[in-house]
Amino acid sequence: MYDTVATVEDPAVARILVLALKAHGFHPREGGESGLPGMPGVFSPTGIAIELPEDEAADGRLLAASLLKDMLAR
Repeated sequence: MYDTVATVEDPAVARILVLALKAHGFHPREGGESGLPGMPGVFSPTGIAIELPEDEAADGRLLAASLLKDMLAR
Protein backbone atom coordinates (compact mmCIF):
# COMPACT_ATOMS: atom_id res chain seq x y z
CA MET A 1 0.00 0.00 0.00
CA TYR A 2 1.01 3.57 -0.63
CA ASP A 3 0.28 6.75 1.36
CA THR A 4 0.10 10.27 -0.03
CA VAL A 5 2.88 12.36 1.54
CA ALA A 6 2.29 15.56 -0.44
CA THR A 7 -0.03 17.06 -3.03
CA VAL A 8 1.29 19.71 -5.41
CA GLU A 9 -0.35 21.70 -8.18
CA ASP A 10 2.64 22.24 -10.47
CA PRO A 11 3.81 19.19 -12.49
CA ALA A 12 7.38 20.56 -12.54
CA VAL A 13 7.43 20.77 -8.73
CA ALA A 14 6.02 17.23 -8.54
CA ARG A 15 8.82 15.89 -10.76
CA ILE A 16 11.50 17.64 -8.70
CA LEU A 17 9.98 16.40 -5.45
CA VAL A 18 9.89 12.81 -6.73
CA LEU A 19 13.54 13.05 -7.80
CA ALA A 20 14.56 14.55 -4.46
CA LEU A 21 12.76 11.80 -2.54
CA LYS A 22 14.49 9.17 -4.68
CA ALA A 23 17.84 10.84 -4.05
CA HIS A 24 17.19 10.49 -0.32
CA GLY A 25 16.51 6.76 -0.65
CA PHE A 26 12.70 6.78 -0.81
CA HIS A 27 10.66 4.85 -3.36
CA PRO A 28 7.85 7.07 -4.71
CA ARG A 29 5.14 5.49 -6.86
CA GLU A 30 6.02 5.88 -10.52
CA GLY A 31 3.78 7.58 -13.07
CA GLY A 32 1.78 9.80 -10.74
CA GLU A 33 3.05 12.99 -12.30
CA SER A 34 1.72 12.35 -15.83
CA GLY A 35 -1.97 13.08 -15.17
CA LEU A 36 -5.15 11.21 -14.52
CA PRO A 37 -5.27 7.56 -15.69
CA GLY A 38 -6.02 7.45 -19.40
CA MET A 39 -5.84 11.24 -19.67
CA PRO A 40 -2.21 12.38 -19.71
CA GLY A 41 -1.79 16.07 -18.99
CA VAL A 42 -5.14 16.32 -17.17
CA PHE A 43 -4.68 16.60 -13.42
CA SER A 44 -7.04 16.29 -10.51
CA PRO A 45 -8.37 19.61 -9.20
CA THR A 46 -6.72 18.78 -5.87
CA GLY A 47 -3.29 18.48 -7.49
CA ILE A 48 -0.73 15.75 -8.07
CA ALA A 49 -0.38 13.21 -5.25
CA ILE A 50 3.13 12.13 -4.31
CA GLU A 51 2.88 8.65 -2.81
CA LEU A 52 5.35 6.51 -0.87
CA PRO A 53 5.12 2.98 0.52
CA GLU A 54 3.44 2.90 3.95
CA ASP A 55 6.68 2.06 5.76
CA GLU A 56 8.40 5.14 4.29
CA ALA A 57 5.47 7.56 4.53
CA ALA A 58 6.08 9.06 7.98
CA ASP A 59 9.70 10.03 7.27
CA GLY A 60 8.93 10.91 3.66
CA ARG A 61 6.12 13.26 4.69
CA LEU A 62 8.54 15.24 6.89
CA LEU A 63 11.15 15.43 4.14
CA ALA A 64 8.58 16.35 1.47
CA ALA A 65 7.19 19.17 3.63
CA SER A 66 10.68 20.55 4.22
CA LEU A 67 11.63 20.29 0.53
CA LEU A 68 8.39 21.97 -0.58
CA LYS A 69 8.88 24.77 1.94
CA ASP A 70 12.33 25.44 0.47
CA MET A 71 11.24 25.07 -3.17
CA LEU A 72 8.18 27.31 -2.84
CA ALA A 73 9.84 30.06 -0.76
CA ARG A 74 9.76 33.31 -2.65
